[in-house]
Amino acid sequence: MIHISTARKIFDKGEFSVSFLTAKGECRHVEHAVSLKWDFHSGTRTIKCIPSGEIRRIRDAFIIAVNDEEVYF
Repeated sequence: MIHISTARKIFDKGEFSVSFLTAKGECRHVEHAVSLKWDFHSGTRTIKCIPSGEIRRIRDAFIIAVNDEEVYF
């Protein structure tokens, strides 16, 4: 189990996998992603899925796991 501050450092280092909840309450998992941008004020992060090129915006509060390690606040 890791703290969200440690997860943010992992996001800044490069490639990672992440599990998060969507606005509809679905659990999603993305392998091989990189963080493009982080907005401190809104608490959102823009990530890019490397294999598909898909870009998603997720809230840090909805992140469940990073690199298969559970995240807590």
